[in-house]
Amino acid sequence: MTRIFSGIKPTGHLTLGNYLGAVRQWVETDQHRADALFSVVDLHALTVDHDPARVRRLSRQAATLLLAAGLDPALCTLFVQSHVDEHTRLSYLLECTASDGEMRRMIQYKEKSAREKAAGGSVRLSLLTYPVLMAADILAYGADEVPVGDDQAQHVELTRDLAVRFNQRYGQTFTVPRAVLPQVAARVMDLQDPTSKMGKSHAETSGIVYLLDEPDVVRRKVMRAVTDSGSEVVYDREAKPGVTNLLELLAACTDKDPGELAAGYTSYGALKKDTADAVVELLRPLRERHAELCADPAYVDGVLREGARRARELARPTVDAAYRAIGLLPAG
Repeated sequence: MTRIFSGIKPTGHLTLGNYLGAVRQWVETDQHRADALFSVVDLHALTVDHDPARVRRLSRQAATLLLAAGLDPALCTLFVQSHVDEHTRLSYLLECTASDGEMRRMIQYKEKSAREKAAGGSVRLSLLTYPVLMAADILAYGADEVPVGDDQAQHVELTRDLAVRFNQRYGQTFTVPRAVLPQVAARVMDLQDPTSKMGKSHAETSGIVYLLDEPDVVRRKVMRAVTDSGSEVVYDREAKPGVTNLLELLAACTDKDPGELAAGYTSYGALKKDTADAVVELLRPLRERHAELCADPAYVDGVLREGARRARELARPTVDAAYRAIGLLPAG
């Protein structure tokens, strides 16, 4: 059976972009067709300055939202990365396999380190090496597929390179995974900057719809979305990025074609109203289920505990084999 691994980083509150771009496919497709593991990758949240209490809070919130969205512990494995030691055990072996040049060529490192330096801050070593930890996340489980967006495809390529190199040097140990772009995922752009992806870590939040935003907040953000000059509703990302973003958002919420939707509107106001209504309705059951789960924290704890147990059970044989292959003396 195909095995899938994917993770979500608790560096901010989960957004509509996270849901439509990844989580919905995990729920509707991936957990049904494969042996799927989904992780709140909290160790990755430590690569930049952070508040420890906030990381803990967001990690629990992310896990609860994934369950509220429809991940079923009977169908998939949901766990917190730091609860499974095999991730960090394997990461060091892969650091001994990777090169400094590979790390410094990673696009996200270049961009994030440039921002940190421009702000007068220092860059943590973990920001340079975290793609190796990401590779360990994947290789520990023998994952065949890694559902990712375009911005993470380079990291999966690095994972493939490290797996092949380790196998060639030390013997067949790892499955070489492949990146899989979501088949039906929407690329949700910021409502105030339709040329940028809606991100959970942005400082400016007026264009970001969070999964736990109250309905009136969602409506206000959508109704204030940036549109374009003129008044014609046309599906054209180059000429009409603002209108196109709204059309794609409405299409993702209603499972309709954005081009066909455009033909039904003669004003931006009507499009915004229908989009706001659709987003509110999409998020309503998720928010209701989240409130139920928050009232039963023992259930969430139990899911994460059992998920970590199964994850360790799956990862340990591969990581132990990697330790033997690379030349480390087995423990007694």
